[in-house]
Amino acid sequence: MHILKSIIKLALALCLGIFPFLSYSQTEVKEPTNELKSLTAKRIASTIKIDGKLDEEQWKDAEIATYFTQRWPRPGEKNTQNTEVKILYDDNALYVGVKIYDVHRDSIRTQLSQRDEIGNTDYVGIFLDTYDDNLTAYGFMVFSTGVQWDARYSSFGEDESWDAVWKSGVFIGDDGTWYIEMKIPYSAIRFPEKAEQSLGLQFTRKIKRKGEHDFWNKFDPEISGWVNQFGELKGIKNIQPPLRLSLTPYLSGYVDHYPYNVEGQSNFSKSINGGLDIKYGINDAFTLDMTLIPDFGQVQSDNQVLNLTPFEVQYNERRPFFIEGTELFNKGELFYSRRIGGEPINYWGAAETGDAVIGNPGKSQIINASKVSGRTESGLGIGIFNGITKEMSATLEDASGESYQIVTDPTTNYNVLVLDQNLRNSSYVTLVNTNVMRAGSFYDANVTGLLFELNDSLYTWYTSGAATLSQKYFTDSIDLGQKYSLEIGKKSGNFNFRVFVDLLDDKFDPNDLGYLENNNEIGYRIRTSYNIYEPYSIFNFSETNLGFNYTTLYAPNEFMNGGLYIGHQGQFKNFHELELWAYIEPYESKDFFEPRVAGKVYTGQSRVNIGIEHETDDRKNVILEWEISYRMFNGVSRNQLVLNLNPKLNITDKLSVEYNVTVENANNDEGVAIDNDGYNTIVNDTIIFGKRDQKTLINVVNINYIFTNKMGLTFRARHYWSRVEYNSFHALSEAGYLEESNFTGLNADGESLYNFSYNAFNIDLAYRWRFAPGSELSIVWKASIDNEDNIIDRTYFKNLDQTLNSPQFNSFSIKFLYYLDAQYLKKKG
Repeated sequence: MHILKSIIKLALALCLGIFPFLSYSQTEVKEPTNELKSLTAKRIASTIKIDGKLDEEQWKDAEIATYFTQRWPRPGEKNTQNTEVKILYDDNALYVGVKIYDVHRDSIRTQLSQRDEIGNTDYVGIFLDTYDDNLTAYGFMVFSTGVQWDARYSSFGEDESWDAVWKSGVFIGDDGTWYIEMKIPYSAIRFPEKAEQSLGLQFTRKIKRKGEHDFWNKFDPEISGWVNQFGELKGIKNIQPPLRLSLTPYLSGYVDHYPYNVEGQSNFSKSINGGLDIKYGINDAFTLDMTLIPDFGQVQSDNQVLNLTPFEVQYNERRPFFIEGTELFNKGELFYSRRIGGEPINYWGAAETGDAVIGNPGKSQIINASKVSGRTESGLGIGIFNGITKEMSATLEDASGESYQIVTDPTTNYNVLVLDQNLRNSSYVTLVNTNVMRAGSFYDANVTGLLFELNDSLYTWYTSGAATLSQKYFTDSIDLGQKYSLEIGKKSGNFNFRVFVDLLDDKFDPNDLGYLENNNEIGYRIRTSYNIYEPYSIFNFSETNLGFNYTTLYAPNEFMNGGLYIGHQGQFKNFHELELWAYIEPYESKDFFEPRVAGKVYTGQSRVNIGIEHETDDRKNVILEWEISYRMFNGVSRNQLVLNLNPKLNITDKLSVEYNVTVENANNDEGVAIDNDGYNTIVNDTIIFGKRDQKTLINVVNINYIFTNKMGLTFRARHYWSRVEYNSFHALSEAGYLEESNFTGLNADGESLYNFSYNAFNIDLAYRWRFAPGSELSIVWKASIDNEDNIIDRTYFKNLDQTLNSPQFNSFSIKFLYYLDAQYLKKKG
């Protein structure tokens, strides 16, 4: 009996701790309230000085928006500190005035940051659904430091890369009350041309020291969606969409150095560049963005990695033109903008000739790029993107010493077309087409996708799906590929789930302008989650997840892998956050891609992967994030350990330091044997696999010193070091198992041809000064080192010293951007 009682107690403890929904009364799905808040804007005739003081007469009798409610940490409860907002307007702009109450000036968090980066600071924001479609919106936030943040919202989510030109001012009083003024010109947003505007409206306030996030119109975490929970802005009448034309010319200069140390070739190179960005409002809804002779040389360096997988590495897009306002083009995930100006299509063809490669540019040069996007009053979004790259060639030298050139990338036109129709209840149907046309005998490519999502009136139940066709046009043939997906689920309330299936045939290939790791598979997924949004027990909120995956090959139809996922995450009442998870694959997996030969398969062991993540209270000046994951394989001495530590220190309101270290150890990992030259190993038609240890160490240091809310200095250094040591070599059997092999991987001197060490080291030091709205002066120093050899037994500091003494590329640049607004110039005469 005592044993039975103990078992019952243990079961109850597990239910309360790991599965809290078993001890928490489930609530019914909440219907969106019809009692939406509204605010009437006041028209003014005279100008407002944007200084944050709100001392003009026009503010005095404007209607006040107040009585905010919390979303976190206590959803639906009254805000702990009051906030009052007023809106004025004239023929040119909206004016937002905010009075923010607090107990004392010292209570307000005021850590400076770069524009669009949220630091340890308080802030207030306004969000506008200018087409009142419950789906798209603009967001403008001002921090207590005066730093600006803005974003656009759509069915695809939040786009923080969008930058508008607007004004704001902040004034903090000695009694703890502080004020914000904003001027949002009509040229910064889009709205329909009609006598009286109907806009969705939301305000937010973050009280950082309390972890409190307040909203004017109740923002219920149990209801899916964001823009559909806005209030209303009334009273804006007889305004006209302005002339939206701006020019941003730039001038840049570069001095680069690399120690070629070759007679007749200078180690230094210099260049002066100039170009222009144009933004033109075609009408009230559509905008043309164009960049002519762009210069992206100052963007942050890529995080280079050692890639032993059969798949291409996907790098983040950092070029401003390709990330700002592109949310419409990203629907369906068919557009990977790094293809434009990326590696030439026939880059590796130069080495395959067998002749000496004298020069071979690693990136294509962009001539120009443009995009037109907007949304009609009926909710039809239209996006057209076009980019052109010039012909690229490699220079080679044959055995006789004669030099010649081969085309590695023809003149290429990249095009994306999107038609996105908003429907009721934040539903949509979308057509996406990407097209790549190459000059000469190179093949062309086209991908067309039809997407949809349908939501019920309570934003609770939904179904979504897509059908996509890829086409490649060769001289004498056409390759056609297909992809289909379907998903149904529930996304509001405490309990949510989704069931979905993806089918990709063996010909589907969107990679001429998209990114896809692999095709030829069918995936079945089930995801369930139970969310508790209100504080209970030791948590502020929590989420428990359970999922199931099952994947087969499309052709032939064979099992690949399957597994069960379980996880729990939540925020404690001390604002620490914790996540626990496990993924169990009980059956042997079948990998048809790792062998890298059609028709071959690698059979992997069953496995269990477990992990834990923790973040300390982010309201503090010292924050620590850490993560540990461990993967173990059944029946073999094979495992993988990943450890990540990420301490953050806000030393002063101007100086912050962040350090991130990642340790990845894979012991007896199994994969195709890759030699020091990067080639797969096949001996007598037998694929050779290796059991190898891979040890990777990544160190990243970020230091920010922000002088003012318009000027800052950032330093980033990253060192990536990965070592690979082969323990044994094996032949891959027809069944996919590893068998004994006489292959040694050694040269005639007994040295390994497969062990190697790879280092990538980068420094990005940038000074930026936003001396006027939309205008910027930037001074950047970039250094990069890529080093690879076969010495794997160095200590860390010996390896670092060897890396820093390797040849390195240095680039020093100055860039000047100046924003010219036609409306402003017109007023100045």
